Amino acid sequence: MSTSQVHVRRDDLNSAKLVELPLEALPEGSARLAVESFSVTSNNITYAVVGAQVGYWNFFPAPEGFGIVPMWGHAKVVESNCAELPVGERIYGYLPMASHLDVVPGKVTPSGFVDMTDYRQPLPPIYNQYSRLSNDPEHDPARENERMIFGPLFKTGFLIDYFMRGENWFGAERVILTSASSKTAMGLASCAKQNSPQVERIGLTSAGNLEFVRQTGLYDQVLSYDEVSALDQLSSVTVDFAGNANLLKALHEHLNDSLCYSCLVGVTHIEDRGEGGLTDERGLPGPKPTLFFAPDHAIALFKTHGPQEAGAMIAKAWHGFLTTVSGSVMIDKQSGLEAARQTYLEMVSGSVDPAKGIVIEP
Repeated sequence: MSTSQVHVRRDDLNSAKLVELPLEALPEGSARLAVESFSVTSNNITYAVVGAQVGYWNFFPAPEGFGIVPMWGHAKVVESNCAELPVGERIYGYLPMASHLDVVPGKVTPSGFVDMTDYRQPLPPIYNQYSRLSNDPEHDPARENERMIFGPLFKTGFLIDYFMRGENWFGAERVILTSASSKTAMGLASCAKQNSPQVERIGLTSAGNLEFVRQTGLYDQVLSYDEVSALDQLSSVTVDFAGNANLLKALHEHLNDSLCYSCLVGVTHIEDRGEGGLTDERGLPGPKPTLFFAPDHAIALFKTHGPQEAGAMIAKAWHGFLTTVSGSVMIDKQSGLEAARQTYLEMVSGSVDPAKGIVIEP
């Protein structure tokens, strides 16, 4: 029996190959998951871009010089040497762009478990937690595709909104979101609309995506990237999902003293991210761009409110978001890891329609 994996060159993200490897005997205490489905979004591209700095390459080992891009999706237990996790059980969580994953279930409860595999322990714990769908309050069989496509991205948007509200939006009258068509930006815009309606939401996007972004109804104003100079000099926070160094520079120079906070989140235009990557300052005027690391903020959220209250807060915002975006994204299901490889490469090149949500069934 073999497993299939997509290996990405860590020094050239535009290079990816599909490989077949033998499956070894399953160790005692472990369980083998067959990957059923996962989505490929801009979030996965960010995992690849900052894989070395943040440690995303370390979740799923690959040969020297290569990495396996993490995905969010569903899997089924097909072999188990763990009495608490039987064959046939379905789970949701962090998966490799591959056909199989071996885990070491620990801290097992009716609702989930933590993968205790040794090399994953130094990594952010939020990514090691898996939900058992048989007892998962977030699971809706009719919304599995939406959960994969929007769920992780939405939660990042929720955490940014939670952070900004905790800082009273740094005194700003508006928030300016780049890559406004991205699902994380849409999640943030939805949460801000629900929780901070007094803060104006400005979406920046490419000219080709203007109509799509306007039709979401999530933004008070939508502008193309070449219209930055049309922005009024109002107190603002920027949330940059694009990772485009030239765009970030244009925003800082135009807003200057009106810019209260500059938040860096993801990279949807990796070809323009610049030599210094996400945190390149380049002597920009205004506040220093600060990278937002969602796992740290998730830990703070759950520590402050506790699992039950924090989960309820997220669920309330999530249902509001689903109501808003229902029908805005067409689900495109594709079969096989070769389709995943091709979709990943299209995402890296920035050529995927934002109105399409891609789900891969390996």
